[in-house]
Amino acid sequence: MISYITWTVNPDLISSPITVRWYGLMFAIGFWIGYELEYRIFRHEGVPERWMSAIFLYAVVATIIGARLGHVFFYDWAYYSQHPADIFKIWEGGLASHGGTLGIIIAIWIYSRHVTHRPILWALDRMAVPVGIVAALIRVGNLMNHEIYGGETSLPWGFRFVENVGQWMQGAEPIFTAPSHPTQIYEALCYLATFGLCMWLYWRRNAQEGEGLLLGVFMLGIFGTRFLIEYIKNVQESWEIAMRANWGIDQGQLLSIPFIVLGLWLVVRAMRRPRVPLTYPDKFAEEKKK
Repeated sequence: MISYITWTVNPDLISSPITVRWYGLMFAIGFWIGYELEYRIFRHEGVPERWMSAIFLYAVVATIIGARLGHVFFYDWAYYSQHPADIFKIWEGGLASHGGTLGIIIAIWIYSRHVTHRPILWALDRMAVPVGIVAALIRVGNLMNHEIYGGETSLPWGFRFVENVGQWMQGAEPIFTAPSHPTQIYEALCYLATFGLCMWLYWRRNAQEGEGLLLGVFMLGIFGTRFLIEYIKNVQESWEIAMRANWGIDQGQLLSIPFIVLGLWLVVRAMRRPRVPLTYPDKFAEEKKK
């Protein structure tokens, strides 16, 4: 009987003549699916089509910049403060979901002021619907990269990851971890469940008529599960070991708390307020001629 899974997937999908990594492919597929779903939402509600192309551009740029700066400032400022040029080397890895979320919130605030001229929650509610599947695919990319896994486990679905993945890709013999929790899969499944719930709430329950409800459910689903799974996940940086010992939580959990509180507040707020009925013409609105 197999008591663990030995994971030997190469992070490179294609190595020559150009390098295509699974992580980048999952990122791209996630954005493509997200765009298609958001396109249908915007068309369903009859808003101008140009709003769609604008929000996609804002979201992509904000996600990449925010996630990178989140890693730099939240996790490894000691290094990057001494090597500022390395901040731009995104291809070497180092993205933080909390930073990406903050980047999106800031970008959508700008987008709402200059494009839709509607409250920021209007756009964030609709963005919350597809983002769960994007987050799930990114975790699949982490699985392919042999990174962000959990502590040792005796469960039959424990994974033995390649610990020296960089050297192994250069031809060295693999050094395997002990069977470990595949926390990338745990998170991906939870994010998919959040995505499914948000889709159901939007298309079947018209939850978008309660301002902030979809965003609140998204925050609770993503960051609530992230907070819990962190208990069995290895820390990303060595200094977090002392943080866990002293505080009982790591950096990822600490950064998740404000989003959980915000999500809970948004859900309670939306449930207490009367819904605002919307019309659904299922076609993009005609652009007003200036």
